[in-house]
Amino acid sequence: MNKISDITHIHLKLKRQAVKDMFFICFGILMYSFGYTAFILPDQIVMGGASGIAALLFYGFKIPPALSIWGINIIMIIIAYRTLSKQFTVRTIIGVTILSAMIGALQPVFEAYPIVTAGEDKFMHLLIGSVLSGAGLGLVFSHNGSTGGTDIIIAMFNKYFHMNFGRAIQLIDTCIILSSYFIFKEMEPIVYGIAFTLIYSYVCDYVVNGSRQTMQFIIISKKYEQIADMINNKIHRGVTVIPGKGWYSKHDIDILIVLARKYESHGILSTIKIIDPEAIVSQTFCHGVFGEGFDPLRVKK
Repeated sequence: MNKISDITHIHLKLKRQAVKDMFFICFGILMYSFGYTAFILPDQIVMGGASGIAALLFYGFKIPPALSIWGINIIMIIIAYRTLSKQFTVRTIIGVTILSAMIGALQPVFEAYPIVTAGEDKFMHLLIGSVLSGAGLGLVFSHNGSTGGTDIIIAMFNKYFHMNFGRAIQLIDTCIILSSYFIFKEMEPIVYGIAFTLIYSYVCDYVVNGSRQTMQFIIISKKYEQIADMINNKIHRGVTVIPGKGWYSKHDIDILIVLARKYESHGILSTIKIIDPEAIVSQTFCHGVFGEGFDPLRVKK
């Protein structure tokens, strides 16, 4: 009976997580669409990815970006269907459809009631658009969503050319941005496109990894029990005690290992300083910590 209730509880948790993920994926796509239609398209700013190709088609041939984005992604999915997993394909189709629908709904609104005037303070428009787009896409990635685009091409590159993610995305985005020269016949859009890509990538990476930034502390102190109690009771973080031995002194020592959020590091260091100013402390960044008290473990196929 307990086993059945445990399984039911797990299923409920998975459903709640799926609903939460879908909410943030939709909100992230809304942010991306807002930045794209309100700030990027009116100033004819160049960018990478499928959205960048769709923007170029809009600037040069007035093809609606909503249709281009959906069409480009579906064509790429058909070409790469053998490379992509079923889960990734379904997730991408859902994400691309929502993205296309939101862009299709928002673009006429901002054409009728523009937020910005094209040509005025273009760099500021680029900055706002890149921050909104990067943050939106970061939310989508953080909750296992996908908006297709270069993700599909990179999956192919990884399989057939063994090219890493960073190099592949740089190559693709550079080619798309450079191709804007054939439409505008000048270098300024390329410079703006590079600036957009740098800001957008940084913000996206910060949203994906910034909230997960964790610190690992290795603490060696004679007053380890007091430090461990204080970290447990005041900062509410777990402490692991590992027995060790100082090779020079040949004395037995107890080593504390603490994993905590970046914003909690000041409290931990202050606690150590108050209890034992002579303690030896090693502080290092972790790319991510998963499990109880931290982020749920998610694995992308």
